[in-house]
Amino acid sequence: LSLSLSLSLSLSPFASRTPRQEGLRGASHEMRGSSMAGGCMRQRLWRLALLALALLEGGLRRGAHGLASMRMSARERANLKQLRHNVVHRGDRGDQPLSGPPRVCVLGGGAFGLAMASVTGRKGIPTTVLMRNADDVAHFTEHGEHPRYLSGIPMPSAVSATTDAAAALEEATYIIHAVPVQHSRDFLQEIAHLVPSGAPVLSTSKGIETSSLKLMTDILGETLGSRSTAYLSGPSFAAEIAQGLATAVTIASEDPILAEEFAAIMSSNSFRAFTTSDVVGVEAGGAVKNVIALAAGMSEGLGLGTNAMAGLVTRGCWEMRRVALVLGAKPSTLMGLSGVGDTFGTCFGPLSRNRSLGVRLGKGETLEDILASMNGVAEGVPTAFALRELVKKADPSYRLDLKYPIIFGVSDILEGKLDIREGLQNLMMMPIRAEMFDAEFSPLVGTRSR
Repeated sequence: LSLSLSLSLSLSPFASRTPRQEGLRGASHEMRGSSMAGGCMRQRLWRLALLALALLEGGLRRGAHGLASMRMSARERANLKQLRHNVVHRGDRGDQPLSGPPRVCVLGGGAFGLAMASVTGRKGIPTTVLMRNADDVAHFTEHGEHPRYLSGIPMPSAVSATTDAAAALEEATYIIHAVPVQHSRDFLQEIAHLVPSGAPVLSTSKGIETSSLKLMTDILGETLGSRSTAYLSGPSFAAEIAQGLATAVTIASEDPILAEEFAAIMSSNSFRAFTTSDVVGVEAGGAVKNVIALAAGMSEGLGLGTNAMAGLVTRGCWEMRRVALVLGAKPSTLMGLSGVGDTFGTCFGPLSRNRSLGVRLGKGETLEDILASMNGVAEGVPTAFALRELVKKADPSYRLDLKYPIIFGVSDILEGKLDIREGLQNLMMMPIRAEMFDAEFSPLVGTRSR
């Protein structure tokens, strides 16, 4: 027992590498709890004994992998069982009981809302998309696809559309929010009285509200009251999701059971959801990456080359990490799908609206003309202004323009205060210093420590 326990504890750095293996870390801690039932204790001891044997026979790496594999199938079965239980007995967690089997309501009939509906619809889960335009609903009902967003990509038969918020929400057990951040508060206030009290909300909106400098976690709490919420982010273009191409995302929630519920509902052989408890980190990454994508697009539009863009995006990820630290997030979250993963997809992917807007700016078009011609919302524009003000408010250190040159530079370019070529050239004139990726910054004092 002593050997098994010590070996299991020594595996914690490896076990934390994947969400499924994360559960391994809790095994040894649970053993120390006096309240554990005898049967559960014996099961844990048996698993640890198997781990010890695997380590002795095959070495540390093989042993860790062996137990992880053993846990995976059991964990998946437990997740599915827990999901079915939570739908009916949600009151056990302090929430209101839900009305029945999973039924999803997607708020927002834009490209990403439709993509989310396709994910749940392909799994046979009844899904209703709440749209604004009656003509769009009529076209969707007749042809099974939206006339403008993701046109040509048919939706699963389990997906329907309506403009009637009461009808869409009446029997919903899960809600997916896909309305742009800048319009979310007004929209949610209008329908708040119709939202079932026990239905948790998964937000897919990325950005910062310009009027309040708040994230979606704040907006949901202020408009829908106290309820369970989760937040989805990661490299996920709507068209590729709807086409069934392989996609991996992160779902964050302070309620780990809820995160696993949504992961179980959304995941399939083409759409995989991982979980985390770092809501602020996921939201910060989703907001900052759009601003970095604008800068990357400008660099491409100016024809500065691959070297310049790669350097720009890398330094942008450093600014993203610093913003996350200032807001209280875990820096490690930014190394995952919701941080650098989403940033790479948005900065280098041809489907990114923010990158495309930056390219057009770099080629000389005006911001007003670009926005007027776009079919969809480029969240990076309002987010750039809000992010600059949020940094000023949250980071008390000096010379923020030197600490966040990309965020501040993009904002100045969008406001017309700085020429695009001059702004990007300024980045090359930054003071020579250590790269500092190996240092942890204290955002309160603006210094670093080893």
